[in-house]
Amino acid sequence: MAQVLPRRLPLRVRTGAGVQRVMLLTGLALTALFLLAALPGPLLAPDGYAQLRDAAGLFGSQQHPSGAHPLGTTIAGYDVLSRTVWGARTALEIILAALLLSVVPGTVLGLVSGYLGGRLDRLLVGLADALYAFPPLLLAIVMSIVISGGQSSLVGGLGAAACSVAVAFVPQYFRVVRAEVIRVKAEPFVDAARVIGTGTWRIMFRHVLRNSVRTLPLIFTINASEAILTLAGLGFLGFGIEPNSAAEWGYDLNRSVADVTSGLWWTAVPPGLAIVLTVLGTTLLGESLADLADPRLRRRGAPGAPGADGGEDVD
Repeated sequence: MAQVLPRRLPLRVRTGAGVQRVMLLTGLALTALFLLAALPGPLLAPDGYAQLRDAAGLFGSQQHPSGAHPLGTTIAGYDVLSRTVWGARTALEIILAALLLSVVPGTVLGLVSGYLGGRLDRLLVGLADALYAFPPLLLAIVMSIVISGGQSSLVGGLGAAACSVAVAFVPQYFRVVRAEVIRVKAEPFVDAARVIGTGTWRIMFRHVLRNSVRTLPLIFTINASEAILTLAGLGFLGFGIEPNSAAEWGYDLNRSVADVTSGLWWTAVPPGLAIVLTVLGTTLLGESLADLADPRLRRRGAPGAPGADGGEDVD
């Protein structure tokens, strides 16, 4: 089912029900905006994330929005617009780090557990259940202290958040892949490969794995928002990345709390809004893609529209 999603996505966008269509388009727009800020955005940012002065001198602390600083400056004298744009790059890095540390081990363990079964399968399933007991944010705080002594550099802050998110995500990918492997290994083409003498590991990685990971991109899209929230939570609690190492929305939001009570809205609104919109965009995109990939959840379009009778959805 999932393999037909990419080529049918434009059709689903046109024929989907009103609410689902709005959710998908909103998620796509917000996610595209986030990627534009994370990839080429820092090259277009007016200043660096740790820059305090230019040719005219120091920026100044808590400066009102102006032509030189469209969103004003922070209490430390950083340009708010530049910090917000650079923060998208840090958020993208934590997403990629979480992907590397969770998808790869979760997929491999799910493949081995589902295909080999036996005691190993029972052991891995028990470990996966146990990992659900660890709150990601609490684990991130502990790892931040262990990795960087509570004074997080870019590597330390990203490492702590990525490791804690990976611990929470690995069981999810493990269970999804394991369930798919159990289903796929009973297919006739796997039996045929065994009959002709194909080795176990070749069957696992060449025939079973490629047919068991099609839904993982949808799951990761949904989980990306949790990775961003974990990093922002670390920064807001004071265990995040130091401002001279990278820009991070949670840290900037923490430093702006006192400004809000003084009426200085411009230091808090941009990083807070960036967190909300990015999490909202990735969540809407992931949920909408999951609905489109599942014929039981996907809503039909208007009567008479292509696919409205469900005929196209039969695989």
